[in-house]
Amino acid sequence: MGVTVDVHQVYKYPFEQVVSSFLRKYPNPMDKNVLSVKIVEEKRDVSTGIIYRKRIAVCQNVIPEILRKVNAFQNLTRFGQVSILKIPSIQLEEESWLNPQERSMAIRSHCLTWTQYASMKEESVFRESVENPNWTEFIQRGRISVTGVGFLNYLLETFASTFLKQGAQKGIRIMEMLLKEQCGAPLAE
Repeated sequence: MGVTVDVHQVYKYPFEQVVSSFLRKYPNPMDKNVLSVKIVEEKRDVSTGIIYRKRIAVCQNVIPEILRKVNAFQNLTRFGQVSILKIPSIQLEEESWLNPQERSMAIRSHCLTWTQYASMKEESVFRESVENPNWTEFIQRGRISVTGVGFLNYLLETFASTFLKQGAQKGIRIMEMLLKEQCGAPLAE
């Protein structure tokens, strides 16, 4: 089945400042779930000027302990039963394409952990706002689908949807804080 989370935000700051803040947003003391972010590839297309980046984020496993203990998640190994949800952290891969000439950045991310049971994908874009060229529009669509765990599929998708909505709002607050620190008060209309 799956759940979708949509986010739309207008930052009253120029595109270049918003992208700069986004790229240095994590790790951050305001969100202790993101443990580290590492650039694993970066290149610039000399003909278009587009900057491609691939980053890996290591995040704390936020699945509640009660769900981690459910027997439906037990895998048998030669060492006995091991719960796939009991891992301390998960990894996310993010790819971005920054087009400075068009003042836009497209981002795709997905979860590298639990791929046999869950799919988590996000597509985002930062672009110059149509309302005001000195503002930046952020649009994001995330989708989570859990399979292979029976009746718990729905419970995990519901938890993930709530967590992602709260995480998106927290991410927006962090961005606003970073932008205010870097640039001062938001630009007027």
